[in-house]
This record gives sequence, structure tokens and C-alpha cells, in this order.
Amino acid sequence: MLVERFFERVLWLSRLVVVIPVVASVALACAAFYLGTVDVVYVLAHLGSYADLAASAGTRAATRAALLGTIIKAIDIYLVAAILLIFALGLYELFIGKIEAAERTKFAPRLLLIESVDDLKDRLAKVVLLVLIVEFLQYALGAPYTSVLDLLYLAIGIALIGVALYLTSKH
Repeated sequence: MLVERFFERVLWLSRLVVVIPVVASVALACAAFYLGTVDVVYVLAHLGSYADLAASAGTRAATRAALLGTIIKAIDIYLVAAILLIFALGLYELFIGKIEAAERTKFAPRLLLIESVDDLKDRLAKVVLLVLIVEFLQYALGAPYTSVLDLLYLAIGIALIGVALYLTSKH
């Protein structure tokens, strides 16, 4: 009996290993927020070159495309950072305990309504879908459309995104 109790106690305490991925996810989220913010600062620093009235139309179009691509990348990076934070918070709540500081805030129930691994998975899946939509947008803005078939593929992709968003909102 004593060995069994000791083993159960050790087994129960082994859940605290989850603190390692929680801390790592928060660190990675901070790194991702930094990367996204650097991209935003880059865009703001280069807005002047887009507003240059002496620039040719071709130069302005290239600058606009580059800046828009950087903005989309920054959004994508911020979404990945949000995924990492949701993952860290969800793991902590599932394996360690409730976050008392969060329970005193008004928006915590919207953010931390994770009661099972399935709740965490569903929440992460929705944010991953947003990342994929942003990636599709970035690809769609940069793709050359040379035929009617290319535009048809674009329309099908947009329709599939609409179906995916509809299905996730119904779940």
C-alpha cells in the first residue's frame, strides 16, 4: 500500500512537467510578437517611399505590393503568437490549475473557457484556420492571373474559405 501511494503521488506530480511547454510557449509567443512588431515598424518606416510623388507608377506598385505583403506577414505572425499563448494558457489550466488572476478579469471567460483537451483543440483549430486564411490571402495577392482558369481557382478557394468559416461557426 505504501509503495502504491508513493507511486500515485509521483504519477500525479508528473503532470507538473507541463510547466516546461507552458513557459516555452510563452517565450515563443513573446518572440513572435517581437517579430511581428519589427515587421510593423518596417512598414511604417517605408511608408514615406510609397507617398513619394516623384516615384513612377511601377515603383509605387512594387512598393505597395511589398508593404502589403509585409503587413500580411505581420498579421500571420501575430496569429501564431496568439496560438502559442492560447496553447500555454490551455495547458496550464488543464494540467496545473485555474489561473486566479484571470478569474478576476471580465474577459477571462471568453479567453479561458478551456475545460478539456477538445476545448483546447477546437480553440487552436479556429486560430490555425485564420492563419491559413491569411496565408491564402497573401498567396492570392501575389499570384499572377493569366487565364480565366486561374480566376476560377481563386473563386473556388474563396468559396472553400467561406464554407470552412461557416462550418466552424456552426460548431
